[in-house]
Parts: sequence; C-alpha cells; structure tokens
Amino acid sequence: MGDLNQPAASMRDAHHLTRPQKLFVVCAAVFITALVVAEATASKFFTAFSLPFTITILGMEFNEVIMTAGVLAFPVTFIITDLINEYYGKPGIRFVTYLGMVMIIFEFGLLQLAMGVPTAPISPVPDEAFNTVFGATGRIIIGSLTAYVIGQLVDISLFHWIRNMTRGKHLWLRATGSTFGSQFIDTFVVLTVAFAGQLSMAEIIAITLFNYSYKFIIAILITPVIYAAHWGMDRYLGHETAVALVHAAETDTPGMPV
Repeated sequence: MGDLNQPAASMRDAHHLTRPQKLFVVCAAVFITALVVAEATASKFFTAFSLPFTITILGMEFNEVIMTAGVLAFPVTFIITDLINEYYGKPGIRFVTYLGMVMIIFEFGLLQLAMGVPTAPISPVPDEAFNTVFGATGRIIIGSLTAYVIGQLVDISLFHWIRNMTRGKHLWLRATGSTFGSQFIDTFVVLTVAFAGQLSMAEIIAITLFNYSYKFIIAILITPVIYAAHWGMDRYLGHETAVALVHAAETDTPGMPV
C-alpha cells in the first residue's frame, strides 16, 4: 500500500511551490509587467522640468529636460533585476531576461493585431489616434529588443563582476554600478532605432542624456528600497534558505533550495 500511495504523494509535492519558487515567480511577474508597460508608454515624451540655463548639444539649444514616459516604469525593473541577481544568480536573471524578450515580441504581435482589426463607429478611440500611439510603440519595441538584451546582459555581467570584486559586500555598489554601466547603451539604442528620421541626432542624444541622468539619479535613490526589499525577502524565505540562495548565486551553483 505504501508503494501505491507514493506516486500520489509525489504528484502533490510536484504541485506544491516552495517559497523560493513563489518568490521567483512574483519577481518575474513584476519585472515583465513593468517592462511591457515601459515599452507601451515610451512613445510619449514629457517635459520633466525647465532648465535655469540653456545647454547646447550638437548645435541645438535646449532649455528644458525632455524624457520618455517609459522611464517611469523602469525603476521597478532596476530593483527586480538586482534582487533576482542577488538571490537566483546568472541563470535566474538570464531566464527572466529572455522571457522578457519573448514577452516584448508577444506584445508587438498583439499590438499589430489590435491595429489591424477595423475600428467600430462607436469606439471612443479613433483608428488614427490608436495607430499613431501604438504604431510608434511598434518601432520602439523593435529597437528595444536589441537594446534590452544588450543592456540586461551587460547589467548581469557587471553585477556579478562587482560582487566578486567586493567579495559579496556592498550591495549598494553592485546595484548602482551595474545600472550605470548598462543603461546608457540601452537608452541610446532604443531612441535611435525608434525615432531616427523623426528626431534629429541632437534631439536623440539630448533625450538619451536626460533619460540616462534620470536613471542615474533613480539608481541612487532606490538603493534604500533595494535594501528594504532584501530584508523583506530574507524574512519571507527564512535566514537559512536566504543564505543558501545567495551563496548558490555567488558561486553559480545550479539548483534552488526547496
């Protein structure tokens, strides 16, 4: 009878998610949600604030800081990237990175389908307005695929390089340092592919610098949030499990404590 009950017990165990597994799913879900929202809203530019002076970039003068609305969601991706790096290592964050890339492609396909279906006469959003917004988003998504993968892989490599150099100390240094090193590339590539021909190179470089400066400042300001999330995840996982996860991430040990 014991042998007969063993398969049923195994099946119950297979459907039971451990705390590390649940936490990974939550982190991945939050990351991908923020990523998709950032891509969908990146075609809107907004004036963050006016400058007290005029700056000149490639002969063009700017007296206000202009950024894309996509930057509003990106701080969330910074936080989650660092947390997954910390607890699940390179395999974990690479999996989420590639999954995010697939979801961006999926988003692009759904947007093309939405733009292709005929607009009903009673639609509160006219066809032209919808296509103007999400047609631009399509270009942004294409540019983002390349920039996103490059930026994420640079971020992952820098995070683990800094962690090895500091022997696992100074979480703030690897969290901010990896962000600083990867986001300029990401921002410049996205804007160049998405808006080349619509904006001048001076405008693209200016918005890249504005966005990057914003991300630079945000990366510093969210450091306490990363420490708070780190503390909360330790509490949820339990000290022994958290230490085992971090150790496995540091040493690239395969597998996950269950």
